[in-house]
Amino acid sequence: MQTAKRLEGIGEYYFSQKLREIDAMNKAGKNVINLGIGSPDLPPHPAVIKTLHEEALKPNQHAYQSYKGSPVLRNAIASWYKNWYNVELNPDTEILPLIGSKEGIMHICMTYINEGDIVLIPNPGYPTYRSAAAIAGGTIVEYALTKENSWFPDLAAIEEKLVASVNNAALMFVNYPQMPTGQLPTTAMFEELVAFAKKNNILLIHDNPYSFILNDNPMSLLSVQGAKDVVIELNSLSKSHNMAGWRIGMMVGAKDRIDEVLRFKSNMDSGMFLPLQLAAAKALELGKEWHEEVNAVYKKRRTKVFELLSLLDCEFDTTQAGMFVWASIPVKYNNGFELSDEVLQDANVFITPGGIFGSAGNHYVRVSLCSTEQKFEEAIGRINASLDPSQGGT
Repeated sequence: MQTAKRLEGIGEYYFSQKLREIDAMNKAGKNVINLGIGSPDLPPHPAVIKTLHEEALKPNQHAYQSYKGSPVLRNAIASWYKNWYNVELNPDTEILPLIGSKEGIMHICMTYINEGDIVLIPNPGYPTYRSAAAIAGGTIVEYALTKENSWFPDLAAIEEKLVASVNNAALMFVNYPQMPTGQLPTTAMFEELVAFAKKNNILLIHDNPYSFILNDNPMSLLSVQGAKDVVIELNSLSKSHNMAGWRIGMMVGAKDRIDEVLRFKSNMDSGMFLPLQLAAAKALELGKEWHEEVNAVYKKRRTKVFELLSLLDCEFDTTQAGMFVWASIPVKYNNGFELSDEVLQDANVFITPGGIFGSAGNHYVRVSLCSTEQKFEEAIGRINASLDPSQGGT
């Protein structure tokens, strides 16, 4: 059997491959410390787990659910957006719960991309933007993000690319706080993005899962006046509420956009388990104290990551947000893959090479904050020992 042509050039996700290598090393007794993947190791709030348990015990909660999600969850999302982002959303028409925001990326691509349409993808950026757009038949056009430009899009340069192209521009993916760089947005940059999208008739897809992690000022692109005309925003409880495995996300935007994507999504799944939705609604009621508690843990861990990266002579911005630290590598390495492989083989510690996020990340690495302080201490000790054989390394 042959695979479909749409999968040509689409490889297995990097972390899927790397986890197999790490698993093999662990079976050989290496006990690798994985500091690569952003899967929260902290639990959700006890009230959220209690809600899931209590609702799942009810005998009438196990049927198929609405394709548009429970009204309880949609109302909770609307209140959450109003409380935290100062964005007004109609819970009946402008919110679509998702089985994780990653599926939303695919749904949007399949809804709006015709064969050959240009899709603007950040470099560096989340690899799923590229793969989902390619599977949908889009023509990938990268726009470079650079440290010199504060990891913001150079909209004038992008416009030149569009003018020179014979194809239509359909979508532009943006993501702030940016992953992997941790760059925070500004109101001015968001306003420029919306104006650019309107001028060029582009649908902006803002992926916004990191706005509560080590960030005192969560922002939504929809807070810009007139943004609903050209913006779909994706959000998630995976990072902000320690619910990655629960697969609870959301798409928000104008009614027409919700209806259009629902035409595709309703053919892909049969709704979410209702107790999960009700537990998610409970999570969205949590206040400032919850986020402060979570961020206090991440802040301590980030200090350890700074120590680890300093050992490797990497440079980094101490003000970056999100649950990772993005750092440039020493000039003695050709790319982040070399440094990552060296640390993995010599110290049995895995850190992510920045090149998996695009060529603009080749001279960077990324370290996740999703491990305990004890694990970071152990990783620092291993790296120290690998750098200094007198300390027990090889």
